[in-house]
Amino acid sequence: SANKCLLKVGAYCAQLEQYQKAIEIYEQVGANTMDNPLLKYSAKEYFFKASLCHFIVDELNAKIAVEKYEEMFPAFSDSRECKLLKKLLEAHEEQNSEAFTEAVKEFDSISRLDQWHTTLLLRIKKTIQGDEGDLK
Repeated sequence: SANKCLLKVGAYCAQLEQYQKAIEIYEQVGANTMDNPLLKYSAKEYFFKASLCHFIVDELNAKIAVEKYEEMFPAFSDSRECKLLKKLLEAHEEQNSEAFTEAVKEFDSISRLDQWHTTLLLRIKKTIQGDEGDLK
């Protein structure tokens, strides 16, 4: 499907640090799927990915994006992904790499994070001062 192709492009854009393009793609696919009863469960994943891309660019951007996604798609607020993002934002704001790692580990123990998510989370974590850059 067109969405599948777009998602692949979005993933590659993020890996190549073309975050703005990745954000646009994930937001577009998220908006397309949130109104479809069969696909709406996936929307939270796309908004999660867009939020991670925002986070790498700028913490404030990520905060604003999360609020926007919660408004657009209220089910996102209750998702584990949204709760993780809020914990990560708080840890980042406090420059607390231990809290950041703990939040990721807690999430990962229930829903395994793939290589793409891990790569982006490590990039975000490296922006915390004094961090050694490991998620374990």
